[in-house]
Order: sequence, then C-alpha cells, then structure tokens
Amino acid sequence: MRATERAAATGRADDEPDRRAPPRRPAPRRAGPRPTAQRAALQRLGAWHPRPFAGHLLPWPVHPTPDAKALLLLIAAAHHNDPDAPGASVALVLRAVHAAALAPDTLESAERAGLVHADAEHLFVGPPLSTAAVYGAAPLLARQAAHRLLAALLDTRHDRLAHLLHLASATSEPDPDLARELAATARARASVDATRAVGLRRAATLVPDISTRAALLAEAAEHAHLVGRADWARQWTSEARALPADAVGRGTAARVHGLIALHDGPVADAHQSFLLAARLLAGNSHALAVRCRLDAAEAAWALGDAAAFRDAVEPLADESFPGPGDAIAYGIGMRAVLQADVAGIITGSAVLRDVVARAERADDMDQLLRAGAAALVVGDLAAAGRLNGRALAMARVSGPLTAVPRILEHLAYAELRSGRHMQARAHAEEGALAARQTGRRNLIAHHHAILALVASLDDDATTVRGHADTVETVAGAHGLRQPSTLTSWALARADLARGRPHEAASRLAPLLRTGSEQAHFALRMLTVPCFVEAAALSGAPEPARLPLAEFAIWAELAVDPEAPAQLARCQALLAAADGRPSGEVEAGYAAALARHPQPDNGFERARTLLAYGRWLRRSRRPAQARDLLREAQVTFDRHGARVWSAHAVAELRATGAPPASAQPPGDLGELTPQQLRIARSVADGATNREIATRLSVSIRTVDHHLRNVFATLGVRSRVELARLVDRAEA
Repeated sequence: MRATERAAATGRADDEPDRRAPPRRPAPRRAGPRPTAQRAALQRLGAWHPRPFAGHLLPWPVHPTPDAKALLLLIAAAHHNDPDAPGASVALVLRAVHAAALAPDTLESAERAGLVHADAEHLFVGPPLSTAAVYGAAPLLARQAAHRLLAALLDTRHDRLAHLLHLASATSEPDPDLARELAATARARASVDATRAVGLRRAATLVPDISTRAALLAEAAEHAHLVGRADWARQWTSEARALPADAVGRGTAARVHGLIALHDGPVADAHQSFLLAARLLAGNSHALAVRCRLDAAEAAWALGDAAAFRDAVEPLADESFPGPGDAIAYGIGMRAVLQADVAGIITGSAVLRDVVARAERADDMDQLLRAGAAALVVGDLAAAGRLNGRALAMARVSGPLTAVPRILEHLAYAELRSGRHMQARAHAEEGALAARQTGRRNLIAHHHAILALVASLDDDATTVRGHADTVETVAGAHGLRQPSTLTSWALARADLARGRPHEAASRLAPLLRTGSEQAHFALRMLTVPCFVEAAALSGAPEPARLPLAEFAIWAELAVDPEAPAQLARCQALLAAADGRPSGEVEAGYAAALARHPQPDNGFERARTLLAYGRWLRRSRRPAQARDLLREAQVTFDRHGARVWSAHAVAELRATGAPPASAQPPGDLGELTPQQLRIARSVADGATNREIATRLSVSIRTVDHHLRNVFATLGVRSRVELARLVDRAEA
C-alpha cells in the first residue's frame, strides 16, 4: 500500500504545494521505555511460535518480528468484530500501531515480507496465513489487550457498537451492564447486518442468567439468518436450544429453528417448530405468537396442506386473541378462503381485499408482503406487483437482503399470472441467484420451478427438464409441493406445445386426483385448462369432465381474471371432442375470445386463437382459420413463446398459407431467448461456469445450448460466435 493512500485513509493528506515530495511520515518516537498495559500485553507475542490451529501449524512465510506479530493481531482483532467489512480498517489499525508504540516502519516491513496486503481502505493478512488463523493462534491475553486498545481508539459517539464489541471481546468475565448496553446498541442499529448479529451474540456471552442468554442467542441467530449467515444461525440456535431456558427463550429458539428449516430444510419440521414457538410465546409476546402462527401457515402452504394451514391460523379468529390487526385479518381471510366452499371463499376474499387496500399506504415490509400474497390469492395481479415492488425496494435499501429472493418469487408469480413471461423469467433468474448467495435452497427450488414454466414457452425440452431436475433435488427431500406442481405443469405444457397431448395428459392427471400426488391446493385449478386441452386433443376427454365442472365453480368466484375465458375455451374443446354441432363449438370459442380481460393476458388469448384456428382448419374452413392463426403467431412471438409460435406456424402451413420468409443463415433471430443470452455472454468473454451462475442453470445445460447455438449459426468456435454477435448487434 502506498503511503499517500494510507495518509488519505487516515485523513492526514500532505498539504504541501510540492506534490513530488514524499508524503509525511510520523516522526520517530524517542528511545525510552515503551509503556502502557496494552504494549506490555502485546509484547507477549514476542514468544509466539507456530502452534497447532485447526489441525495445522501456522505457516509463517517468514520469521516475523514481535512488532510484526503484534500488527497481525491488531489487523485480525479489528476484522474479527467487523464481519461485514472485507478487511480491517486502515485508519483504525494505523492509530493502534501508533498507540502501541510499534516501530514506525512495522507496516511497510510487513508488506514487503508478504505478511500484510492492503487496498485504499482495508488491511488483510497475507497468504498463506489467514485472519482467523492469526486470531485463533494468538494467546488469550494478547487478544484481549488488542481489543482493549482498539476499543479505546474508537469514537464512542459514531462507532458505539464497534467500541462495545471490542470491550466485550476484551473480557472473560460476565458483565450484565455491558451486555445490556451492547444488546440495546445492536438492536438500535439502523440496518440489518452481520454486525448486529455479532453484537447480540457477544452480549449473550456476558450475561450470567441462562434464560436471558438463551433468548439473546436465539435473537442473534435470527439476525444471522436474516443476513444469510446460515452457519452462524444453525450453531447459535443449537446453543440456545441446549440451555435450560424459560418459555420465552425456548419459544424464541424454536421460532428461529423454524425459520431456518422453512428456507433451507424440511418444511414439515418448520411447521411444527413454529407451532411450538407460538404456544410457548403466547403468554408473553402475543405479537410474536401471531407471527409464529402465520409462519406455520406459510410452511403448511409450502407443504400443500390446506388443513394444516387452517389449523395454524384458527386461534387468530378468536376476538380475544391480541396481535397486529392486519396480520390477524390476513390469517382470518386466508382461513376462510381455504375452507373450499363458495361462502368461505367469498367472505375470505372480501377480508383479503381489505388487507390489500390498507397496505397501499403502509411502509412496513411484513405488512406489504402479506398484502402482496393476499393480492395474488384474490387475483388482483396489479396490486400484487405494486405491493411486492415496494417491498423489494425497501429490502434493497434497508434490508434484510435475504428477503429479496422471496419478494422476487412473489413478483415472478404475479408476472406469470399476468402473462408477462419474460419479466417473470428476469425476476426468477435474479431470485435464484440471490437465494443461492444466501443459502436458501427451498427458495432456489421455487425460482427454478418458475423458470421451468417460462422455459416451456420458448426453450427446448432439455432446458425445461434441467430446471425440473434442479427443483426435485430439493423439493422431494424437503416436502415442497408448490414447486413440484409447477414443474409437472411446465413439463406438461412443453409436451402440449410440441404436439404430444397424450404425454401432457398423463403428467397432469395425477395432480387432479386426491391423494399424495395431487397438485398444490393453490395451483390445482390453474392446471385444469391444460389438462382439458390435452385430454381433448388426445381423444380421451372423459377424465376432464369432473375437473372442468370444479373449474366452472372456480370461474364464477372472480378470483382469477382469466378463468371465465379459459372455461369457455375448455367447453369448446370438449364440445369438439364430443362431435357436437359446429355452432355450439364456434359459440364457445367466440365466448372465450370475448371474455379475455382487457388489458388481457396475451398468451392465454393466443392459446384460444390457436385452438379455434386449429378447429376451423380441421373443419375444412382454412380461410377463416388463417387470420386467427396469424394473430396467434404474432401474439406468441410478442410474448416470447417461440415453441407455441412454431405450432401456430405449422397450423398455418397446413391451411395452405405461404411459409414465413426464411431468415438468413447465421441470424441471431433463429436463437431461442435462452440461447441468445448465452451467445451474448460468450461474446462478453464469460466462461461456461460464469454463464451457468449468471443464468441459474447447470454447466451441462449451458454446454447443451452452446452446441445448439454453434449448429444453428454455423460457427465453429467461441471467437467466431463473438464476432458474429458483435456484427449483428452493431
């Protein structure tokens, strides 16, 4: 690190007019006694030899001086209490070097020896050492002295939490007063970050009362979970649950265990942990007990267990049950909707619409997330996008960032339901990456299920299958019914788009039965139109009649804006399969086109146009079919549904319409959207591994797509591909 950079970091820049002069250095200290208790403790490092740490000897690259060892420990101690920073603060360490009376050239010598590396703001222990190894191998008294020195150098007004953390690290004895101050300061921190979690964890080590310690450990674990430190969260939760705590401590620990399992474990375990937490906390924290019941309901939703969802929120219907009004209203409304009777759905929908309306003026993230979920349930897709968009903005600004993948999932569902598949893909790709970075495998499965459904529109079957396999590696083990249903639906829709109705019907039929294979209760009705179409086209319409009768009731409830049009289309398909008079079939298709909402879901309307045009062609009315099929093709193209567009083109050709003008060889327009993204990434210089990470797919999938890109464009190397992309986009 250059001295000018170091001077800038400490705020002591050279103000001399001659900029060629070397930057000022601290004047050498006079020889004499090198005093202070901190210095005396740091001198203990003079006898510090390589010693076992984590099963290995500390691998000194050179034999360091006592001052160099003291410097390394100061760097390690400074970083130890600031886990969000990439390294130790240059300014703080330089002040500590000065206060400890280390030799003025200690830092420069350590840099030359490779013991220390630096950038403009941070210092790092140089390889092959590590900060953790240096800190763990140092004697306890030396570590405590380093923390005491760093605490004394921090501004207690602006760096209060850091100051208290170093004081806590400098003592081995219980200190209830310091623990209370440290916990209060950590809770008052404006942002949700790892330092807050560390502050609560250190406070727990300073309290002699076991119940208080367990509660602080559980609280620290929850914040660690919120910032994506799953390793800390699991360890601290385990420590809290091992203590003989009171009901509050045990309840808090059970809730955090549930949160961890909900996002990265079996959701049945999460459900039971939340219910236990709700019972333990009900007598002390009613608001937290309400949250635990709603969390238990969310776990039941992931399980696809409507009865467990209703049971979890049933106590909220008791008027004497205290808690946040909007949270209780959400629970009551959802319970009524899931009663599976018309009266309950109508009553619950009214309650949920009120929850949505009240959230329009809210600035609480939890309230926005509940209202966004309620909007999806009642079919208010515009409100779902609006509320979840506001929640996403809040999470990105003030945290926690671990809420981002969940919010993106809700946004992607709203886009899917609205027929905006490309936007849904963008949200799901970003959400999968964010979930992977924060260790939330269950959310990774949810996002890949959405990506599978989008891929069924414009990618080859290999891509759809790749997303489905990614989902099932997690969903099967963790009991996630919702993403499993979505992937089955995606695979069936891909079959249907490729003219394989028998396979599509076989995939969907088990989802519409009762039993272990049935669809998720919130998705079952959404899959019915695909099943009816597949059954009708395969010549076996009989199994579709009962699901369609249920769908007719669903369509009347006005909780899905597309359902009335889909119902009319399905009735026309079955009428055609039964050989009913053409007037009845045609009336059904005309009713479907008239019922598509405005602004409509273009993809669903295009499916109606395709089905109608196909029936007209087979009824020997090609002239009438062409206009409908052309409109279907254009609409599919506009929505990125290239596979469905190809199906419409095939039907057009069967009517005798001239084929579309061929694109010139090597035209990027021949690529699917996923192939085009990969081609552009290659042109940017990305490796296959980097592309896989960026697109949230496997390296094998990237390899498969890249081979197809080479074949389609007639190129033989990545260099040729990059040149072609550059020319095409110039």
